Amino acid sequence: MTSHDRPTTDAEGGPDAPAGPTPEPGDRTDADNRQVTEAALFEAFGGVRGMVETVVPGLLFVTIFTINKDLHTSAIAALAVALVLAAVRLVRRDTVKHAFSGVFGVVFGVVFAMMTGNAKDFYLPGMLYTLGLSLAYMITTAAGVPLIGLILGPVFKENLSWRTRNPGRKKAYAKASWAWGLILFAKCAILFPLYWWADTTQLGWILIALKIPPFLLAVYLTWVFLAKAPPPIDVFAEMEAKEQAEKEAEERRRGEREVLDGVAGDLYQGMASEVAAEAADERPRRARHRR
Repeated sequence: MTSHDRPTTDAEGGPDAPAGPTPEPGDRTDADNRQVTEAALFEAFGGVRGMVETVVPGLLFVTIFTINKDLHTSAIAALAVALVLAAVRLVRRDTVKHAFSGVFGVVFGVVFAMMTGNAKDFYLPGMLYTLGLSLAYMITTAAGVPLIGLILGPVFKENLSWRTRNPGRKKAYAKASWAWGLILFAKCAILFPLYWWADTTQLGWILIALKIPPFLLAVYLTWVFLAKAPPPIDVFAEMEAKEQAEKEAEERRRGEREVLDGVAGDLYQGMASEVAAEAADERPRRARHRR
């Protein structure tokens, strides 16, 4: 169960995320769109460091098991290095999503292997997770809501606007989701027969060999599809602009009310002064009339 079988949605920047401002959608050229797509994918999939954190625990497990055939030593070493990688992230206050997903994957693998006593079961949870994820990509795409769009929408700050307002982008997400689903399914089609027929070391080394290349292929195809798609609609910027417009409109209405109140006050004071002056003129006339 690896973090690189699935993109994440955390938009929080980390040391692996490329720096630099994101252009507004209306101002993007094709080069800008490619750059924004690269930055978003780099952030979502964890970059080189995320790949290392995904591969190292499994690599350590199969290496130790190949040498001494000791399940307990191999499992403890894999779990220890996964925890160390997560701890380093915590100490440095980096984004920990990839490291923790690796820890969880190793924990499930260790539990399965310890319960059954079969070292091959260390890999089984990740294989089942990959199979389920490949089916999720294909089923959601067939249903018209491609999973990669649900995952990357918040990263691009477009949320679900691509579903109804950006058909070109929806089509690109559908292509990318089919790519992820089929690539992961092909990976499972290789690994599951090996789980039954190969020994632990053979399965482990082939799984390590298949860890990164399918992932890179899926990310590359996602980049190709999205780089050619229309730019995302920044719904967060739209909401901020709407709130700002409403605030400015309210300030204008408040200013108009203040002006009208001031005019009304001046009219009232003027009318009051005229009434008071007329009353003052009327009193002497009444006094003379009584005499």
